[in-house]
Amino acid sequence: MLYGFIIDFVLRKRKKEEERIIDLCEKEHCHCEKNLVKSALKHTISIFIYIFILSLIVNIIISLIGEETLSSFMSNSKLLGPIISALIGLIPNCASSVIITELYLSNIISFGSLIAGLLANAGAGLLVLFKMNKNLKENISIVLLLFSLGALTGIVMNLVQIRV
Repeated sequence: MLYGFIIDFVLRKRKKEEERIIDLCEKEHCHCEKNLVKSALKHTISIFIYIFILSLIVNIIISLIGEETLSSFMSNSKLLGPIISALIGLIPNCASSVIITELYLSNIISFGSLIAGLLANAGAGLLVLFKMNKNLKENISIVLLLFSLGALTGIVMNLVQIRV
């Protein structure tokens, strides 16, 4: 939450939220002003299908790679562990946070690596971001920020020996 408040304070957009919603409706040609319920249902179904298909693909990839392979990459290294964990946390799916948590509970990764992966994880939020926001440069900046804050926090926690 602290990172979110800091980022919101520093990068606050001047554009009002109402204008952003109007821009979205115009881009999607949904005519929100005519029937709000129908428009919301259309947006929900569109995002659901997008998330479902991409989540299915990610789950297949994770099952092919295997949890053991992921854990072998995420040693208890104070520097490398949080970096790899943050990369895995960027996988747009809840499965990555479950895997990271299970690895921590099995004493395979450190607490700093756990925090790094969970901070970088946005669940399906990244899928929605890339679907709804066509500004690729802005999307990549957000992903890099998630990764950087997660990895850096995990490394700092490992270096100061925070253990739970």
